[in-house]
Amino acid sequence: MSRIWIYLFWALCALVLSGVYRVEGMEVITSSELEAVNGTNVRLKCTFKSTHPLSEEKISVSWSFQPLGKTAAESIFHYQGSAYPPPKGLFKDHAVWSGDVMKGDASITLQDVQFSFNGTYSCQVRNPPDIQGFAGEISLRVVQKVSFSEIGILAIAVGGSIGIVLLILIIYIIVRVFRRQDNDMDVEMEDYGSKDQVL
Repeated sequence: MSRIWIYLFWALCALVLSGVYRVEGMEVITSSELEAVNGTNVRLKCTFKSTHPLSEEKISVSWSFQPLGKTAAESIFHYQGSAYPPPKGLFKDHAVWSGDVMKGDASITLQDVQFSFNGTYSCQVRNPPDIQGFAGEISLRVVQKVSFSEIGILAIAVGGSIGIVLLILIIYIIVRVFRRQDNDMDVEMEDYGSKDQVL
């Protein structure tokens, strides 16, 4: 009976230690969604934090792409010491390195994006012995024109309202100034008329 407790104890310790190891693993951060206009450039931002010192030679970055409606992903970019853009395929001359691994940046830029670039991009970073952690994923949507988000529409509505209020205020001030000038002119005319009568 005591052997069972010992095995359970060691199994529990192994689970706890593996959990701690995962917590201390590589942390990769990306935005979840991104929108780009067809024919423009878009930066796929990927940053990371490692529990071990960063080394230009040891850090490796891998980017993969999963097209919409497909289950398989393909490797499209690799970095280790220097950039290795795709020599052929859909992303040839489109995927370029725009990161700085020593600053925790593993970003790439897609130039002249096409509608065929719609899909999910995964950023995986390794800094041995720190190789644990999940890949960062970005869902890219290539559109003909930029669609306004709800925040953009709200900002336009608020800005427009403020502009209308300012315009009304300016018109009100101008009308007041002209009325005051007209009143001053009337008073002057009355004074001038009364002087003529006296003469």
